[in-house]
Amino acid sequence: MKNTALSATRVRMFRVGAILALIGAPAAILTDRTAEARVDLSSPAPVATSAAAVPTASSTETVSALDPAAWEDAAIGGIDTQVFETALKAAAAAIERGDVADPGTLTVIDFSRPSTERRMWVYDLRTRALVFDELVSHGRGSGLTMATAFSNVPESNRSSLGLYRAAETYIGKHGYSLRIDGLEPGINDRARERAIVIHAADYVNEKSARAQGYLGRSLGCPALRPEVARQVIDTVKGGGLIFAYYPDPHWLRTSKYLG
Repeated sequence: MKNTALSATRVRMFRVGAILALIGAPAAILTDRTAEARVDLSSPAPVATSAAAVPTASSTETVSALDPAAWEDAAIGGIDTQVFETALKAAAAAIERGDVADPGTLTVIDFSRPSTERRMWVYDLRTRALVFDELVSHGRGSGLTMATAFSNVPESNRSSLGLYRAAETYIGKHGYSLRIDGLEPGINDRARERAIVIHAADYVNEKSARAQGYLGRSLGCPALRPEVARQVIDTVKGGGLIFAYYPDPHWLRTSKYLG
């Protein structure tokens, strides 16, 4: 009987030990999982990167591309050399001041030319190449054939001078369009407020320009031929620089990029 009682006691002790082991196991597992969770929380979360956000050229390289000497062997089209060099100077100054970074393109509009002539040029700053040579409208408040009056005031229906940065695209009443931000206080910095954008317009075409002696006019926007508008917009959007020129003494003297 002693042996039987002892055996029974050992069995009970074994069962109790087994139960205690089973009770302790989940706690251990939970402790391990908690530790793993703590490790995960302490690890930095992966950051998604976009290839588009990584500059393809340094600011120094871009500034060197804006040196007139870099274009000595390049075909720059029918643009006046002095106007082209003035645009390069303004763009280089904007980069050096930190107002823009690594623009891929430079668009120049010469409002000293009649609207019946091609007076807008788009240059690729990385390849030193002329990409587009186009007609472009001016605001109806700026003049008829020649644009001679410019404004930064809403409802003036006038074009504005100076340096702009091409921003985002959108679909509006003129279809696929591009918003631009003026970089010169008092000269063009109300462009977004005025809804000054690049868009296509049926009134921008060579046939009507020849027939009536002037190009159709906008409310201040640099409107383009429908056949090329989307291509131009997609080329310059997202950071390209746009420079609108006219030999206005006050602007040339006071511009933060030219004065």
